[in-house]
This record gives sequence, structure tokens and C-alpha cells, in this order.
Amino acid sequence: MKNIIKYITGAFLVLTFLGSCDDGFDELNTDKVRLISIDPTYQLNTAIIEGAPTYYNSLTYQTTIVRQMITPFAGVGTGANLNQDNRAATTELWNSGYRTTLKNLTDGIATLAEEPEKINLMSMLRIWRAHEFMILTDTYGDVPYFEAGQGFLEQIPFPKYTPQEQIYDDILKELDEASTALNPSQDAVNQEVMYAGAGIGDNISAWKRLGNSLLLRAAMRLVKVNPAKAQEYAAKAISAGIMNSNEDNALVRHDASFRNNIGTNLNGGQAPFYYLDKEFVDFLQNNDDPRLAAIAVRYVGSDSEGGQIPENANRDPSIQIGMPQGFDNTTIASQVAADGVASLFDYSQLDRTRLGAPEAPNFFVTYSATLLLHAEAIVRGWATGDANAVYQSAIRANMEQFADWPGNTAIAEDDITTYLAAHTLTPGSELEEINNQYWISTFLNGSESWANFRRSGFPNVLPNPYPGGELNTEAFIRRLTYPDGEKTVNSANLQEAISRQGPDNLESRVWWDQ
Repeated sequence: MKNIIKYITGAFLVLTFLGSCDDGFDELNTDKVRLISIDPTYQLNTAIIEGAPTYYNSLTYQTTIVRQMITPFAGVGTGANLNQDNRAATTELWNSGYRTTLKNLTDGIATLAEEPEKINLMSMLRIWRAHEFMILTDTYGDVPYFEAGQGFLEQIPFPKYTPQEQIYDDILKELDEASTALNPSQDAVNQEVMYAGAGIGDNISAWKRLGNSLLLRAAMRLVKVNPAKAQEYAAKAISAGIMNSNEDNALVRHDASFRNNIGTNLNGGQAPFYYLDKEFVDFLQNNDDPRLAAIAVRYVGSDSEGGQIPENANRDPSIQIGMPQGFDNTTIASQVAADGVASLFDYSQLDRTRLGAPEAPNFFVTYSATLLLHAEAIVRGWATGDANAVYQSAIRANMEQFADWPGNTAIAEDDITTYLAAHTLTPGSELEEINNQYWISTFLNGSESWANFRRSGFPNVLPNPYPGGELNTEAFIRRLTYPDGEKTVNSANLQEAISRQGPDNLESRVWWDQ
């Protein structure tokens, strides 16, 4: 009996002790240092900053395809310069998009689903998610969309690929709804980096104009495959209010602490390897374009990469010589002699101290490019107004935008007015002239330059004639290939997309590029 009492008493004491241990258990086991939640505003900022163009997802393919820049060197730079599929480069945008930008945006949207009072922050996240998905689907075609970023939230580790037509239907809806929902009298979002971070007082209205400008961009993507829907949403975007000054430009600002990825590469190991393309330089020179003086530098007489020093730098636009495509560093010698340059290192480059500087900004959506789309909508009869006046305002906006780059890049007012006097829309050639200016306006925003080139067919440049490339049926690269990792981790869904869209190569066209 005494033993039984002893056991009961002991058990009681143990239970009492264990019960007392529960007091403060949650607090004791909560990390006082690590975050257990994230403010969606910072997730938005992360997506904006990390979405800036990089060496791999702008120079290797996009800017080369549209004949803005070129490298004759193979290795890590292999891509559109040789018309070859470099999976290390084509994977970059996919990985940064799904692992960083879209993951943060999707998670932020899910967090705010239970906070309806934060309608403005929710709308910003939706607008920027649409922007990021436009870049991804324009690059690859069909991509995971509705199930993307749902691995943790909905336990969907293997997302299905959504047909691009359905993606664009939803992007148009998202941009329309989110832009409309933005309201300056609702929740303030003072910590977002795009406009509030730039000191814009009414950042909510600025985001509304950004959303409508992206809606116009998305609508114009459909001109070849669904002109009726393109007209509907273009008219809706313009009516709702698009960007109205360079103050509305959507960009990432850089400084010595937070540097431009393209700039750091062009001022580092890639410094002697990238050059301005002949077609781009020739176009600017033939049109007496004052922007060339702010873009280009030539290290005259440089017979090796060691000759690219400040003492040899010449920024005179009249002596710039763009590098032609179709060569690599072992075959370009005859062309070097024909062009009268000392070596391949003597061709014109993007000025690494100005537009190519590590502190240079990255522009995503600009007033200039938006006005050019507006002008095209007028020419197509989808909007009212004076197409030439809008066209000239777009050119002016881009030239004035040059003052935002570091160094002596501001374009003089006299140069702007002289250029505008010589460049008015020509009847019958409006679409070509508008989209030629879009080519210049989106310089260094490779994804947008390439998308608009495929959409519009302009500029009318020659294809890269490099022998031994992987293009058999197309003159230009039409899309980039999916990451090899998808074949391993998401093979069934990937194969379904390929069977629907076409072979996973550089020639299969995305849906809106038919």
C-alpha cells in the first residue's frame, strides 16, 4: 500500500512539474532575433530591386538579338552572338524570377488576403507581379503561372505550366483591377522604394499611372494575335491615365553601396568584351542623334584590351564605329582591317563611366516608352489625339531622361529641338518610326527591347549571320529555352508545355509572336 501511495505521489509531482514547465513555453522557444513574419512592403521592395536586369538576362541574349550590343567572345558570353543555346545564361531569368521576385510577391499577396484594409499595398504587389510575369512569359512562352509560388502556401511543389494566352488574359485583368483599386485616401505605403523612396509625395497615384502604363504595354503585345482585345485594353489604359512625366519612370536607383549588376560586370571582368552593335551606332549616326554622345566611347587606336584606358577615350559621336555581328574573336581580323580600326578592342563601347557605370539606374517602365505605345495606338485608330505630337513628346522625354544617368549625359535643349525639327512622323511609315524610337528608348532594358522587336517587327535590322549557329528556320532568336533543372524536377508538366507550344529551342515562337 505504501508503495502504491509512493508511486501515485511521484506521478503527481511529475505531472505538476511538467505542467509548470508549460508556463512561458512558447515565449521561451521563440527566437528573439530571427523574423517570424515579413512586412509585404519589404517583399515588394525586394522584388523590385532583385528584378533589375543583369549581365546574363540582358546582355547575353536580349540586347544582342535586337542589335544594340555584341561580344565576339565565346565562353560565358556565348548566346545570341553565336546564335547558340547557352543554358547557363537562359536559366538566369527563370531562377531569379521564381526563386526571388515572384516568391516574395506571391507570399506578400497571400499575407494581405486577410488584411483588406491594405488595398494599396495589395494593388502594388499585384501590379509588380504582373510586370515580372510579363518578362518571364515573354522570354519563355508557357510558364508556371496560377500555381507558381505555391509550394509552401498550397503544397504544390510541381506547378503546371499555363498557356501564354491564359497568362495574358489574367495579366490584363490583374493590371486593370489593381490599378483601379489604388486610392490615395486609403492605406499609405510610405516605405515602398519605387516612388515613396524617391520622394514622390503622392506615390499611390504614381503607382496607378504605372499600372495603367503596364496595362497599355500588355495590351499592345496582342496586336498580332488578338487586335480587338489589344484595342479594348489599350483604350482602357489610356483613358484611365498613363504616365505623364519622367517623374513617373519606374526604375531602380543605384549607388556605391548598391550597384548595378550590368555596370559591375562591364567595369570588371567583362570590360573589354562588350561593344556597341554596328546597326545601332549607324542608326544613331545617320539620324544625327545627340544620344550617341552620351552612350558611346571609343578607345581609339587600342590594339589590345590594355589599350582601353582613359587617355585613349574619345566620345565624339562622329568617330564611333559599331562592331558588326557574324564574327568571333578568331574570325574578325579581316573585318577589323576593313573597318580601319586597330583591333577589335578599338570598336565603340557603352561608356562604362556613364550609362554603363556601376551606379547607373535600371529603368523598367518609362514615360517615353509609354508615350510611344500611346502614339502607336493613335495611329492604329485605338485612341484619339495627335500622334506626331505624342511621338515627339516621347523622344523629348527620353532625351531628358539622360540627365538621370551619372556623368555628363544631359542632352542640351538646342540639340533636342534640332533633332525634333528633323523627326516628324512620315505618313505611311508611322509604325516603323515609332518602334525605331522604342528601340532607342528601351536601350539597356533588354527584355522590353526584345519583346517589342518581336511584337512590332521593328527596327528592320539584319539578322546575325554567324555561321554554325542553331537557327534553322528563323532569322532571329524568338524565345529562350527552359532550365535543364525543370526536366528533372517538373518533367511531366514541362513536357506538356513543350507538346503544346513547340520544341524547346531558340526558334519556337511564343503565342503572341505568331
